[in-house]
Amino acid sequence: MEKNITLSVKDLKKEIGKREIIKGLTFDLREGEVFGFLGPNGAGKTTTIRMLVGLIKPTSGSVRICGYNIEENFQEAMNKLGCIVENPELYPYLSGYNNLLHFARMIEGIGEKRIREVTELVGLTERIHDKVKTYSLGMRQRLGIAQALLGEPKVLILDEPTNGLDPAGIREMRQFIRYLAEKEGLSVLVSSHLLSEIQLLCDRVAIISKGAIIRVDTVEHLLANRERVAWRISPLEKGKQLLSSLTTIEEKEDGTILTEFNEQKTPEWNRQLVEAGVSVTEINRKMPVLEELFLELTGGDTIE
Repeated sequence: MEKNITLSVKDLKKEIGKREIIKGLTFDLREGEVFGFLGPNGAGKTTTIRMLVGLIKPTSGSVRICGYNIEENFQEAMNKLGCIVENPELYPYLSGYNNLLHFARMIEGIGEKRIREVTELVGLTERIHDKVKTYSLGMRQRLGIAQALLGEPKVLILDEPTNGLDPAGIREMRQFIRYLAEKEGLSVLVSSHLLSEIQLLCDRVAIISKGAIIRVDTVEHLLANRERVAWRISPLEKGKQLLSSLTTIEEKEDGTILTEFNEQKTPEWNRQLVEAGVSVTEINRKMPVLEELFLELTGGDTIE
């Protein structure tokens, strides 16, 4: 069953001076999904997020949150949105609870009951009355998300939520974001420079380069048919010649030969190499990674 669209971006553009830096972006978020947003340096990722949350105005195009156009119905749209752009802004000398109480006072109808709910949701019940200056970075990130969830949003936008976290903190944050999507039904847009995390975390991914979206698809579809076999063979030239007559090959700088992965044909190719007097010292199945696709699509650009 098709899930409800909670964030709809249509032909979004931004010009500064005479230069178009965001070039007609179109994508949707659906209820209960985690959506990854990736872009090389200067691609316009942060500018786009700032337009989505109403911090800067688009030159043209539209952003709708739960059906509300942010230009025509700004307050209604923002009531459905929670976000952390860059780092959560917290008061270090206040307790976690008093931070949430301060922000709750800005939202009509939000009281102590909701503060207790979000505190439990982010797993800070035992430390919520401690001063924020005593919190670890991961705890501060979770408190920031609790703040963003106070108004019971349908869409949550997180800009680099794992930035600065250690591997255990990154794993914990990943599990928490998945929980918000799967159990709480939120649509979560995550920008990140950690491609391996996006691959593990997201249902769909948008890849943006030079202000334009190159691809929007599920991680599964993006990586389909990209599984490879890495061969180490000797003599190299003789082995390359034989393998290239059987399938498409790619030679890496370290002398490894890559071929497609084919469960039926790989053992046969190995047999033919051995019978031809080529020594096969390694056959390694390489699982596809988003980083390789990303570099291929963006011409080798690095990401933010």
